[in-house]
Amino acid sequence: MARPKPPVFDKQRTVAENRRARFDYHIEDKFEAGLALQGTEVKALRAGHASIAESYAEVKDGEVWLINSNVPEYSHGNRQNHEPRRPRKLLLSSREIGRLFGAVERKGMTLVPLSIYFNGQGRAKVELALAKGKQAHDKRATIKDRDWKRDKARLMRERG
Repeated sequence: MARPKPPVFDKQRTVAENRRARFDYHIEDKFEAGLALQGTEVKALRAGHASIAESYAEVKDGEVWLINSNVPEYSHGNRQNHEPRRPRKLLLSSREIGRLFGAVERKGMTLVPLSIYFNGQGRAKVELALAKGKQAHDKRATIKDRDWKRDKARLMRERG
């Protein structure tokens, strides 16, 4: 009998979120990737300290790397504390890496991290999105839709 598959993204506790990514990019597809971390990085993430606002991912030599993410040094770490902005390897299957590489090379898409979280088993994961950049007029349309939804909810509340 086959073992049941776990839910796609079992987010138990979100550490960092890239809220700007949904505004700046059209999200095409999402992937869940593991993170190769050092000991003090895990402790800093568990303390809730991380930022992925300016970060991105790139495929290099058949591996995917998270670039420019900030996990500050652990406050109780010793001299073997980690470097805050080091490139971190993302753990994906070779099939997923090939798919991401093809999309980035051929279609001109970007790999954007949406969030860092701990799953139900306590492992640090990154929600990675395959995205295409928005133009200025697309961003204006997004703002317009968001404002209309807010006004519509306000009207529905007032009129019952």
